[in-house]
Amino acid sequence: MYVADSRSTPAAPAARLTTGRRSAVAPTVLALGAVSLITDVSSEMVTAVLPLYLVTGLGLSPLGFGLLDGVYNGFSALVRLVGGHLADRGGRHKSVAVLGYGLSAVCKPLLLVAGSLPVIGAVLAADRTGKGLRTAPRDAMISLASAPEARGRAFGVHRAMDTAGALLGPLVAFLILRQAVDGYDAVFTVSFCVAAVGVLVLVLFVPGRTAPERAPGAPRASLKAALALLGEREVRRLALCALLLGLATVSDSFVYLLLQRRLDVPDRWFALLPLGTAAAFLLLAVPLGRLADRVGRWQVFLGGHAALLCAYALLLPGWRGDALPYVVLALHGLFYAATDGVLMAAAAGGVPAELRSSGLALIQTGQASARFVCSIAFGAAWTAWGDRTALGTAAVALAVCAAGAVLLRPADAAETDGGRPA
Repeated sequence: MYVADSRSTPAAPAARLTTGRRSAVAPTVLALGAVSLITDVSSEMVTAVLPLYLVTGLGLSPLGFGLLDGVYNGFSALVRLVGGHLADRGGRHKSVAVLGYGLSAVCKPLLLVAGSLPVIGAVLAADRTGKGLRTAPRDAMISLASAPEARGRAFGVHRAMDTAGALLGPLVAFLILRQAVDGYDAVFTVSFCVAAVGVLVLVLFVPGRTAPERAPGAPRASLKAALALLGEREVRRLALCALLLGLATVSDSFVYLLLQRRLDVPDRWFALLPLGTAAAFLLLAVPLGRLADRVGRWQVFLGGHAALLCAYALLLPGWRGDALPYVVLALHGLFYAATDGVLMAAAAGGVPAELRSSGLALIQTGQASARFVCSIAFGAAWTAWGDRTALGTAAVALAVCAAGAVLLRPADAAETDGGRPA
């Protein structure tokens, strides 16, 4: 099925999407979803145990963990534009994605020998370099294979499959920690094996070329051309909103550490906390993607940050009840379902196909850089003032940033394709 798809012209999948009352999801999207599912099982196995491994096992302070977490989640910002540029030159989206997935896979077993802060930081930086290289090309392939009016649904399907892996990863890590003598070493080893399978699926089942031939007069792929996209009013506004809201988006790991402290969750159960976020994300990604296609992607994106603000408020002192962790994790998953793929679906409409990977990388870079700053700032605030004050400050900052984003309010790009009528 995927081999046949790779021989068709790039426009063919999108054309087939419009037949019938309800749009079908392109085979390329499903294949990339399978790759992301497998890879997320691997990466979330590590993510689920890493906070506890670093803070409890290696004795890092919240500030030290904040620095490492900032590297883990923000270092990819430094290479996303490079990955997007390489992918757009000659339409080599798959080749750059393979490089990125492969680099991240190789980093997993290196955690076995990383026992100090500098070495762990270097390994995590290399892992995030791989993520930075692959993310924009992958999202560009999804958008290019999908009809403009169905991109929200396509990204929702991909993110749902991706999140199925995120749901399984912590569960596998939890089972390994309970059964293995050297639990952390076993988690890192199994994670590498699973990541290698994901790379193999990408090589075998994702079409080799998804980008259209460059039209006469179309811009050539270059970093200068990508940066010039910020001259477009709506692209600039969308990028600024993503950056602004990212400045107040506390890292997932800190959310789970806060929940553990509020509820006195035993260490052996900590790896299960991400399952709540992943379950909500999995259930809501496709419905919210379809909703974004119908009512507007910007509205859904902003609503997701409202859900995150509610989660912050519930983590502050004064809220009690057995349902508290379930509500917080459900809101956390709703936030990701309403923002992750929806942002890329909105951005794709304002970026020409020839610069699709570079344009998406530009917006992702701003968002990732902002979250890098937020992670370090939150870790420093926690160390200096305590977790309650740090979280209260983050909640106020998110409310202020959301108000600023409302004022900017970029137009929804659902009706356009690369700045031209769809």
